[in-house]
Amino acid sequence: MTIYLPELAKDEYSFPPLDQALDEPNGLLAFGGDLHPDRLLAAYRSGIFPWYSPGEPILWWSPSPRAIISPKTFKPAKSLRKFQRKASYAISMNQCTDKIINLCADTRPPSETWLTPEMKAAYQRLSRLGYCHSIEVWQDSEIVGGLYGIQVGQIFCGESMFSLKTNASKIGLWAFCQHFAQHGGQLIDCQVMNPHLASLGAETLERDQFMKTLSKLKYKEIDPNCYYPQWISLN
Repeated sequence: MTIYLPELAKDEYSFPPLDQALDEPNGLLAFGGDLHPDRLLAAYRSGIFPWYSPGEPILWWSPSPRAIISPKTFKPAKSLRKFQRKASYAISMNQCTDKIINLCADTRPPSETWLTPEMKAAYQRLSRLGYCHSIEVWQDSEIVGGLYGIQVGQIFCGESMFSLKTNASKIGLWAFCQHFAQHGGQLIDCQVMNPHLASLGAETLERDQFMKTLSKLKYKEIDPNCYYPQWISLN
């Protein structure tokens, strides 16, 4: 069976209607275009994100259901609290964004990463423009885990995370949820559900419900101090 997939124009930053996204593979909407910052921001504000493997054209997705985490209700497991008391990881924000993006790619085998050199450069550009943010987890002055994502109003669109030491990315997410909620953050978009996200308490929203939430929150302002480079303490 032949499936028609729209190709994005190089000089336009619009996307097809989301109801044209395929059911199989889930959420595939279009291909082509580029990773210009304006296109990426337009995509995230429309509930769309790029995801493709080396050698493929740029693929654009809007799956249903969507995996999300509510930062206000996120509760770490008792075992994680106990672990952090012993490990005493330190958590910072926006101190080493380029390095976190590189480590998210480098800590996975090539067959499992979608962070091509082009993708890494695109998110690093967004970081310099103030839209891409990182959370760093430290032990003994060394980065041992982290995550990064895109700011869309009161929503944080999580892109990738990694751990070099036990529970490092979980501690980073816990710290960010707490910090994000305290500064007006309402939702963390995790894109596609998987067992790791489920273990962290992620839930799912159907695409139409996710889009209603996105439409309501994407232009609402968040406390500007939320993303200011700083150290984050855990309560």
